[in-house]
Amino acid sequence: MFPLHDSLDETLRAELAPYDDLTAALLARRGITTKEDAEIFLNPSYDAHLHDPFLMIEMQKAARRLADAILAKEKIAVWSDYDCDGIPGAVLLHDFLKKVGADFENYIPHRHREGYGVNVAGIEKLAKEHRVKLVVTVDSGITDIEPIARARALGMEVIVTDHHLPGETLPDAFALVNPNARPNETYPFRGLCGSGVAWKLVCAVLASAPELREKVPPGWEKWLLDMVGLATIADMVPLVGENRVLARYGLLVMRKSPRLGLQKLCRTIRADQRTLTEDDVGFMLAPRVNAASRMGDARDAFALFTTESEDEADTLAKKLEKANRQRKAEAGALTRAVHARLKERDEVRSVIALGDPSWRPALLGLVASGIADEYGRPVFLWGREGNMSIKGSVRSGNVHALALMRAAEETFVEFGGHAAAGGFTVRDDAVFFLEDRLVEAHARISVEDASGDDLSKHADAEITPEDATSAFLNKIERLAPFGMQNPKPVFLLREVVVREISRFGKGKEHLKLKIDVREGKGGIDAIAFFAKGPVARARDALAAGGRANLLAHLERDTFSRGASVRLRLLDIRLV
Repeated sequence: MFPLHDSLDETLRAELAPYDDLTAALLARRGITTKEDAEIFLNPSYDAHLHDPFLMIEMQKAARRLADAILAKEKIAVWSDYDCDGIPGAVLLHDFLKKVGADFENYIPHRHREGYGVNVAGIEKLAKEHRVKLVVTVDSGITDIEPIARARALGMEVIVTDHHLPGETLPDAFALVNPNARPNETYPFRGLCGSGVAWKLVCAVLASAPELREKVPPGWEKWLLDMVGLATIADMVPLVGENRVLARYGLLVMRKSPRLGLQKLCRTIRADQRTLTEDDVGFMLAPRVNAASRMGDARDAFALFTTESEDEADTLAKKLEKANRQRKAEAGALTRAVHARLKERDEVRSVIALGDPSWRPALLGLVASGIADEYGRPVFLWGREGNMSIKGSVRSGNVHALALMRAAEETFVEFGGHAAAGGFTVRDDAVFFLEDRLVEAHARISVEDASGDDLSKHADAEITPEDATSAFLNKIERLAPFGMQNPKPVFLLREVVVREISRFGKGKEHLKLKIDVREGKGGIDAIAFFAKGPVARARDALAAGGRANLLAHLERDTFSRGASVRLRLLDIRLV
C-alpha cells in the first residue's frame, strides 16, 4: 500500500491554525512553518516579495555600463543560450533594447555547429564584422574563460548574466552577475533562472538611468514577465521564493500578452491563452520552443516571440509545431532503440548508460527522462555531436545527478547540471566503461548525497472519488504554480471500482479509466499519458469491474466542457 505522510504535530498545527488540515500539511511539507511565511507563499506580491536587483554583486556596475552603452549608441550584442531559458531572456533584452533605441543585435549560437555557451569564433565575428563594443550574455558565460578573454583582447567588454554554477576560475568579464557565482554573494535568492537574472538587469538599468524612463513608462517592464515566467517554469528551477512570484505573475502576463508569437503558438497547439497554467508551459509551450534548436535553428523561436508580423508569427508557430512533431517521432525511435538494448541484457544495473554515435544528443534528455521514470534509476544516454565530440544527457531517477557525475568525474571531459538532470561530454575511449564507472560511483556516494526530492513517494492525503470536486481542487490550486520544490499534491484513492478501461492516442499509448462515484452513479476519469512503469504494468492486468488502489494528482480537464476535475495517474495497485 502507498504510505501517507505523517500528520502535523500539535505545535505546528496551532501555528498554521488559519488554514484547513490539508493546506496546513502541504505548507509544512514545503518548509512553510509560520503564519507569516504561509501568507507570503499563498499570496506572492510583485511589490512586496521581489528583491532589489542591486543586492546582486556587480549588478550596479553592469547596469551602469549597459545604460552608458545604450545612451552612447555603442554596438551591443546579446549572446544567449538556445533553450527555453536563453531564448526568452534574449527576447526580453531585445524588447527592452529596442524600446530604448539601442544599437544592438542578438547572437544565438547554433546548437549543433557551435554548441553551448560563448565561443571564440562567434566573439571574433561580432568584433570584426559587427563592430560590437559590449557583449551581454544570457544564461551562459560563467564557465567560458577563453572566449571572454578573447573578447577583451579584441577590445570588447562583456557583462555575464547567468545562473549556472562556475568552474574553479571565474571569467575575466567587465561585470559578472550571477547569484550562484561567488560564496559571498549578497543576493538573498539563489534560484533564479537565466532569464530571471537578465530581467533583473533590465530593472537595474532603468533604476540607474532615469533618462531612459522617457522612453520606458513606469511598469512597462512587467510586460516582459511573460518571457520570465515561461523560462522560470520551463527551466525547472525551484518554484519557491522569488521564483514563485515570477512564475505567478509571469502566467498572469502570458494570459494577457499582446505578443503575436505567443498568441499564434497557443492557437496552433489549441491552448487557451486566457487560462494558461504551468502545465501548459511545461508540456506544450516549452517543448516547441526547445524543438527549434533540437531539430533546426533556435532563431526560429526567437523570431516567433519578437516578430510584429502576424503572417510571420503564424508561419513560425506552425514551423515550431512541425519541428516538435519531428522531435517526438525521432525521440520515439530512440526510445525503442534503448528498450531493445535493455531487453538484450540479463539484468538492469543500478545506473543505465547507453549510447550510439548515430544518436542525436539534442534529443537524449527527453529519452533519458522517460527511461528513468520507467526503470526508477539514473539514465545516461550519449551520441555524437556535429563537432564530433561525444555528448549526452542524464536524468536522475531517484539519485542526485550532479553528485553522481562528480563521483565519477575522471570519466568526463566536462559535465554540469543539478539534482534532476544534467549534460556531459565523454572521451571517445571512456564510453566503453562509462556504465561500469557510474555503477561504481553510485555504490560509493552517500545516501545524503544521492537523495533527491521524495515528496512524491508518499500520498499527501487519502480521498474518495466523491472528494474530487472543483471546490476541492480550488483549495489545492492556492499553492500553484507547481514545480521543483513545490510538487503537485499526491492523493491516495483506496479500493476504487474501475468501471471502464480504454486506450487512446495514435499508438494507443495513453490510458483512460472511468472510476465509479457514489456506488455507480456517475464517474470520474483517470488519465495516464504515455503510460509507463507501474501504470503500464498494472494496465494489462486491469479488468472492468475490478478494484484498485490509485496514486494520483488532481487536475482540470481543460478539453472538456466545464473543465471537469479528473485524476492524473501516478501508480496503480490491483486489489
